[in-house]
Amino acid sequence: MTASQTNPDDHTGAARTGTGSAAWELLLPAASAPARARGRALQAALREAVRSGQLTPGTRLPSSRDLAADLGVSRGLITETYEQLTAEGYLRSGRGAGTWVGGAVRSARPRAHDLAPRSPGARADFVPGTPDLSLFPRAAWAAAQRGVLAELPHQDLGYPDPRGLPRLRTALAELLARRRGVVADPERLVVVSGVAQATTLLGFALHARGMRTVGVEDPGSPQHNALYAAAGVAAVPLPLDEEGLALDPLRASDTRSVVTTPAHQYPTGIAYSARRRAELLDWARSVDGFVLEDDYDGDFRYDRAPVGALQGLDPERVAYAGSVSKSLAPGLRLGWLLVPEALADDVVERKRTMDLGHPTIDQALFARFVERGDYDRQLRRCQRAYRERRDALVAALEEYFPGSRVSGIAAGLHVIALLPKRFGPEEDFLARTAAAGVAVRLLSHCAHARGEHDDVRLVLGYAHLSPARIREGVRAMAEAV
Repeated sequence: MTASQTNPDDHTGAARTGTGSAAWELLLPAASAPARARGRALQAALREAVRSGQLTPGTRLPSSRDLAADLGVSRGLITETYEQLTAEGYLRSGRGAGTWVGGAVRSARPRAHDLAPRSPGARADFVPGTPDLSLFPRAAWAAAQRGVLAELPHQDLGYPDPRGLPRLRTALAELLARRRGVVADPERLVVVSGVAQATTLLGFALHARGMRTVGVEDPGSPQHNALYAAAGVAAVPLPLDEEGLALDPLRASDTRSVVTTPAHQYPTGIAYSARRRAELLDWARSVDGFVLEDDYDGDFRYDRAPVGALQGLDPERVAYAGSVSKSLAPGLRLGWLLVPEALADDVVERKRTMDLGHPTIDQALFARFVERGDYDRQLRRCQRAYRERRDALVAALEEYFPGSRVSGIAAGLHVIALLPKRFGPEEDFLARTAAAGVAVRLLSHCAHARGEHDDVRLVLGYAHLSPARIREGVRAMAEAV
């Protein structure tokens, strides 16, 4: 049915031609103008609709016949209006293709800004934390998505269990037990929007138990402080030694919970010793507290099999969090949290009130991805690529910065590079490399209290760079200093 066949009081015919009726209602006063001024009034009203952004570039306009019928004016008047605004550049048209809003006019309508953390466009970007997003398995992911949409029961599209779909929790429990050595009870596993949400949920659970502080590694991940603060829990920086979190400062802190990255400490790159892992659990039992384990890149160890998760030694004292942010893509916002029984109810209830659960289609898709072995294949693919890139970075540092050394275990997506004093002081080094278009992060910037150092200690991410880009970036950094 065309607009001319509808009720003349119903101005919705234009909605079927590419835009809403509200835009055409703006033309109604112009269409009611005196006959002598009606054409100019229509042109002015349509021109203003384009300028204001109410009609956006690419919007298809109704045919002159339909719009004339909607407005109750002659078709010739609409044709003349279209021709005039096309000549001025507001509209565009083609033979047999209709009339469209052109792109020449700068709309006054505000546009959404992208606040996502993007690379600054540096010549070489060694800032850590980003995987190689080109390794995302698009074909396998698309196949899993088609399979899920074909088989997903209708009831699974309703509000989910706030812990997550049972199918995914079961698949994840099997995966984590096999790969990371955790004690994985699917009933205590919560599907979350990445480790950031897991951290916030744990913060609320600790707060509910009367805890107002949590220990954090120093140096450590900068995000922990803000995430726990949002839950009303203050972060207490605690120093490290060569084996992991130093025990004496921890005991003296009066805190009863602590965040750790024991498999590959961020950012120093050490792995907690077996002795320190046991001592940390003894401390948690002695204070009736908890260890919060962030296993952010535990799957990636290049010189040996990864050390199993701390949670496997005492699942009632360790909350374990991980995600696909380093293995697939952070934009998926998909992770998991294994919680001790004492925290489980508070975590699940907070998850329920926070978002009513994770999207069910995404959960079913990832469950299928895990069940069919696609996730294991992706991890092996990333393992090969990231090991090659780490080797390329170490070799380039040896070539262009003689006397430098790399500390920490061969694991993860970053290294700690210690450069000789002749390249310092650190802030001067940072300024010179930035001026040359090379983005790096100082190790001191991950510490609670920053200090000036004579030598240069860098946290260099490499996973998102090809071996050739890594070599070129290190060479540019050497030329700059």
